[in-house]
Amino acid sequence: MELAVEIAAYRDGAGDPGRLVGEFRRAVLLVPRAGGSPGMDGGLMSAVSGGIRWFYAFTDEGALARFAAARGEAGRDWPYLAILGARLVDAVVPEVEGPAGVAVNVADPDGSMMFPPVAGIVPDACAVDIGAESVAGVG
Repeated sequence: MELAVEIAAYRDGAGDPGRLVGEFRRAVLLVPRAGGSPGMDGGLMSAVSGGIRWFYAFTDEGALARFAAARGEAGRDWPYLAILGARLVDAVVPEVEGPAGVAVNVADPDGSMMFPPVAGIVPDACAVDIGAESVAGVG
């Protein structure tokens, strides 16, 4: 099942959290590059809300285009990185200073989903719901 379909099922109350996270990890996501034009040195586009850095990610170019239109920036080039959800949370999130998660299809009111920095989504060392004692094996 593709991620957008799994998100819809979950939002309708028929989804399964484990299946949703599994599909997220297997999905190829489009993550816009910061800076907005090819050749510009920049990381991945994100925003900070509630003390968490949220990487924007999209299930397809249509979802990315709706995001650009919602920002009033549909006319410019939107370079992006195509990356597996697993790679995004396992390799990129740990490089961020502070908690980070992934916001998928944020311009789609009925199709968006947040994948927060919690155990089971991000590596345990980056999860905000695991105390330092638990990560060290003490807790």
